[in-house]
Amino acid sequence: MKHLVTAEQMKHFDSYTINTIKIPSMVLMERASLAVRDFILSGNFDLTNVIVVAGYGNNGGDGLCVARLLKIAGATVRVVSVGNSEHESTEHAAQRKICQYYHIDLQTATEALADATLIVDAIFGIGIDRPIAGPQEQIINAINAVNAKIVAVDVPSGINTDTGEVMNVAVKATATVTFAFNKVGLTVAAGPTYAGQVEVAADMGTYAVDDN
Repeated sequence: MKHLVTAEQMKHFDSYTINTIKIPSMVLMERASLAVRDFILSGNFDLTNVIVVAGYGNNGGDGLCVARLLKIAGATVRVVSVGNSEHESTEHAAQRKICQYYHIDLQTATEALADATLIVDAIFGIGIDRPIAGPQEQIINAINAVNAKIVAVDVPSGINTDTGEVMNVAVKATATVTFAFNKVGLTVAAGPTYAGQVEVAADMGTYAVDDN
């Protein structure tokens, strides 16, 4: 599990696990989010006011799952949703409904970031290949301006998974929990500076890849 992978390779492994091994994507999401939760609970993080910043893709779905798991563990958690809700992934929609059942606020105002004791970055996952602009650029700048620790989910939002390039702006994380394998972009160029401590959640229990 010491291999470095690109975004394309990781997507292939995900696809193989879901479509060939037949492990549902929601199971993988749960396992990934449990790894983030465990990292946070075992670390020196203040859970008094946790703000999860989540996009509407599967990385955001991971963030919503983390929010729920941290709330169950006793943390005070709110979610700042960012992006176009019309592009919501199926998995994100499912996690949103679960969060609503647990009465987690999913539309917290961006201003709430100022009082955060911990920020979980779940805006973009692997595969970002365009400069970040608009609301996402604004909220990333707001995240970086806060005096709080930041844990990124899989990759810091705005870091190119393959090159480590900053795609105009990027979250500067205290730590990054990345899934199954480390990513090339977290080891080169600006990647290490923005990723902080990198924790590879390699032992995710249900994760499988092919041998080809």
